[in-house]
Amino acid sequence: MRLQAPEHTVDFTFDGRRIRGVPGEPVAAALLANGIKLVARSFKYHRPRGVMSAGSEEQNALVTVGRGAQAEPNVRATTLEVAAGLEVWSQNAWPSLRYDVMAVNDFVAPFLAAGFYYKTFMWPRSFWEKLYEPVIRRAAGLGALSGAHNADTYEKGFAFCDVLVIGAGPAGLMAALTAARAGADVILADEDTAMGGRLLREHEQIDSRPAREWVAEVLAELDAMPNVRLMTRTTVTGAYDQGTYGALEHVAGPRMPDKPVACFWRIVAKRAILCAGALERPIAFPNNDRPGIMMASAVRSYVNRWGVVPGNAVAVFGNNDDVYLTARDLVVAGVKVVAVIDSRDGEAVVTDNRHDVTLGGDYPVYTNAQVTGTRGRHALQSITISHKGGTRTIKADCLAVSGGWNPTVHLTCHMNGRPTWNEEIASFVPTPDSVPGLVTAGACNGTFSTAGCLIEAAEVAAQVAGGLGLKPKVTVPVADDVAYSVTPLWAVPGKGRKWIDFQNDVHVKDIKLAAQENFRSVEHMKRYTTQGMAPDQGKSSNVVALAVLADATGRGIPETGTTTFRPPYVPVPIAAMGAGSQGKGFAPQRFTTSHQASVAQGAPMIAAGLWYRPSYFPLKDESHWRQSCDREVGYVRNAVGVCDVSTLGKIDIQGPDAAALLDFVYINTFSTLKVGRVRYGLMLREDGHVMDDGTTARLGEMHFVMTTTTAAAGQVMRHLAFVLQVLRPDLDAKVISVTEQWAQFAVAGPQARTLLNTVLDQEIDDDSWPFMACGAVRVGGVAGRLFRISFSGEHAYEIAVPARYGESFFRILVAQAEVLGGGPYGMEALNVLRIEKGFITHAEMHGRTTAYDLGMERMISAQKDCIGKAAAARPGLLGAERQQLVGLRAKGADHALTAGAHLFARAAAETRENSQGYVTSVCYSPTFGTYLALGFLENGRARHGEVIKLRDHLRGISEEVTVCDPVFFDPTGGRARG
Repeated sequence: MRLQAPEHTVDFTFDGRRIRGVPGEPVAAALLANGIKLVARSFKYHRPRGVMSAGSEEQNALVTVGRGAQAEPNVRATTLEVAAGLEVWSQNAWPSLRYDVMAVNDFVAPFLAAGFYYKTFMWPRSFWEKLYEPVIRRAAGLGALSGAHNADTYEKGFAFCDVLVIGAGPAGLMAALTAARAGADVILADEDTAMGGRLLREHEQIDSRPAREWVAEVLAELDAMPNVRLMTRTTVTGAYDQGTYGALEHVAGPRMPDKPVACFWRIVAKRAILCAGALERPIAFPNNDRPGIMMASAVRSYVNRWGVVPGNAVAVFGNNDDVYLTARDLVVAGVKVVAVIDSRDGEAVVTDNRHDVTLGGDYPVYTNAQVTGTRGRHALQSITISHKGGTRTIKADCLAVSGGWNPTVHLTCHMNGRPTWNEEIASFVPTPDSVPGLVTAGACNGTFSTAGCLIEAAEVAAQVAGGLGLKPKVTVPVADDVAYSVTPLWAVPGKGRKWIDFQNDVHVKDIKLAAQENFRSVEHMKRYTTQGMAPDQGKSSNVVALAVLADATGRGIPETGTTTFRPPYVPVPIAAMGAGSQGKGFAPQRFTTSHQASVAQGAPMIAAGLWYRPSYFPLKDESHWRQSCDREVGYVRNAVGVCDVSTLGKIDIQGPDAAALLDFVYINTFSTLKVGRVRYGLMLREDGHVMDDGTTARLGEMHFVMTTTTAAAGQVMRHLAFVLQVLRPDLDAKVISVTEQWAQFAVAGPQARTLLNTVLDQEIDDDSWPFMACGAVRVGGVAGRLFRISFSGEHAYEIAVPARYGESFFRILVAQAEVLGGGPYGMEALNVLRIEKGFITHAEMHGRTTAYDLGMERMISAQKDCIGKAAAARPGLLGAERQQLVGLRAKGADHALTAGAHLFARAAAETRENSQGYVTSVCYSPTFGTYLALGFLENGRARHGEVIKLRDHLRGISEEVTVCDPVFFDPTGGRARG
């Protein structure tokens, strides 16, 4: 129920039932206000579960939002905002939430103990694929995706600041205010819909006035500052290198087609202050998972902040002073408190102004007492307590539990840091300097009083600002300063399962069983029981589980250790991290400058890497692609052909050490290359396998242009950047991709020079442009570059002009080629030409081949070192047993070969064990009138002339082929050089 009628309400639905809520409040609050306590089912046993917390640490109340393609599963009802028309659905239950068939698992729980899946489904072996795995996969999981394309919009953003303050509770507000007043550029990020943290739910005083007034005043001042950005609904999800933080910002309001759902930020901060507060932890007592059993701080949140009462008769159980704080707030709100159960010795309980039970309350206080049982299937009905006077049952429909507080240390562990155990607060606190540039303050640092949080945050922020060269002035308001007192109580003895991880259905006995079966390491226990592996990542349950494991193994909690916290802190939709990459954004369509001209000629466009290139250029009387391909090959072999090769990676390399960089990344030497010349190079990975090949031209003493394959352009660019930053930071060289800046065209064939002389401002000949020459040219007054290189084996050139001239220049080249009896050629013809010549592409450089396999081992210079040189000489990467590049020739035009087929000795059975190699590239060669192929064959270079079998089991093709040199056409290279 609600404490008072709200002024404005909207309707949404839960499992089809209309619910009235207040816009902006969490769905969990609206459900509780309408008397709905059963919200979800647990993962393993499908036990009834209700709302437990009031934040992102929620373990139970996971729901699905929307339906169809927009359905989003596993959303926390505690953070999901109420909006008109919102559709919310329970999950992990069938046919309904109240009557769930899979709840039968709860009755057979003794057979489904922790680790049962490791032992149960091993026999009979044949049952795994046919029975066990299908059933397990069908039962596994929580919410389900629709499988349909989601049209929701997500965004990504980049932000930079001097100081990033994470969390906007009392410590975060004080830290942001201190840094901002000093002049720092500040980003204050908080996951809640409103800033203020726990001050929004507590009745505290700051400067002798309600704390909420101080919060409003600070936020108004911060909002008015031009050097401050306030980011609500923004969860900092991870800490990364060099002061980079990931953050997920949810957009308020219902989903709309023109409005993003969320934005994933990359925030780069010079310094960061973590003020993430603390999370209340539960106590493991028998049947402590009934709907209606909640964290005490959550009960105060719903009552004090949203005016929602979780129950008509509320009991409070805990091991610290928060039990009295919760009881006081409930009494002030007019809620009936039926009992306060304090597990501590009555004489040790410190009485202070928060323990005043005379505020109209008339309820018993039980000290040295514990809750030993509960009743109620779909909602809590009563609790059983044990105290000095014996045992008694108390009717209650809500139980507020507080087992103490755990500082939110997660972000400090994201770079392999480990927290430190603090005996005084019975929890872990951050270890200093775990994340470079990040400091902690407030409750996340183990300081739990409001006054302590404000003082610590101001001091830390002043130190951070001073480190940035600023001069802060520290002014700290006066606030409540009540000491935190807790006597650890992890688990209550007694019959019944005592739940620790509520989402994954892990209880105390599971932890003890893990220890009994020698899974004593905390990481082994985690995987054996799945504790802490639910969507909440053990935010509330981890410390309790560690304490139980420590007890079971006879160790202390510090010696037991902690599990590893990894980003993200809260679940992040993949669509948010990959914003802009949906649909065509996932693989952007990149068009060459000649794209429209190619399409106008009827060329089918095919994907080549990230680009679209023409497959072939059909004529009206051609009905099959092979006809067009054969004709285009004839252009190049007999006249002249034009091909757009702009998609090849072009990397500009300049600087005094540019040549040294090339020597280091290529297996052959480039420092000896003369200006105006081009050289072919092969590049290895660090493991000795081939990464890429291409030509590099020297345009000046300190100026090179590297050409890469289309497929590996991005990979090579990243590789060069890594070399300069990590492997050879001593080199004075700069690299930049200029692929999009130049339109480049291959002009190949006997008439290639004749064609170029019709478009160049100056005439060229063999003397001025010998084979592998390069230099500047002009085309109609436009500065360009000309390279005499060939990927076809013919007399050929590649000419580059600025991209803005690409389309018109392509049309001119094609027109001139047609006058000379040639024309454009596409990817199909290009592939035939390069196979005839034995040139390799990434079909052969597929990541598992070496320079030796390709027959290029002699290119590895003995005079210098290079990346991959030592690794390439390892045993096993050399020798006749390796599969080596060979050519394969079919018997005739009717004998088709296929890429992917395997190679066998002529007399061998065509089985996997007898495979001696495989085919990488195939074409029909009009030049030779037969099928040709490139492939890899064991000891292939010594087997030229041998007849072997080619077998494609998938397509049912079996052919005999002759092994030969991979260079079929013009093996001496006279045509290219002439």
